[in-house]
Amino acid sequence: MKIWVDADACPVVIKEILFKAAERTGVEMTLVANQPIRIPPSSCINFILVGAGSDVADNEIVKRLETGDLVITADIPLAAAVIEQEGHALNPRGELYSTENIKSRLSMRDFMDSLRANGVETGGPPVLNQNDRQAFANQLDKFLAKYTRPTTTKKRKSSPPPW
Repeated sequence: MKIWVDADACPVVIKEILFKAAERTGVEMTLVANQPIRIPPSSCINFILVGAGSDVADNEIVKRLETGDLVITADIPLAAAVIEQEGHALNPRGELYSTENIKSRLSMRDFMDSLRANGVETGGPPVLNQNDRQAFANQLDKFLAKYTRPTTTKKRKSSPPPW
């Protein structure tokens, strides 16, 4: 399993959580963006720079995605494409998209787009807060625990029987 990050709009604090998780677990992570992004030196963290344009980074992620990979994105159409390809999608607020919830998320997104197209001011999402960061970190840890194997195993000392 690999982690793909739709990095253009991914908040810095979420990237920092992801960097630590990739190092801790050894899971290969690739950030994809159409502008240069600083990444820490690591054998498991990579960066792909794509050309400018709408959905260029999204298309690159979908092209490289394999079954079971995790994509970090707030982009609902990208999340839908990931789920269609049997991948997993997690947004920066800690919501894991699924076959059960992605259609309703797409419908709501399309509805909000139509309101904006008709001049209705809908505002943007609220600022990412500490609860959002914690929810993301918790969901990421839960996902990684379920879908990855530990990179190191500690041998337990055996205790003598209590008798």
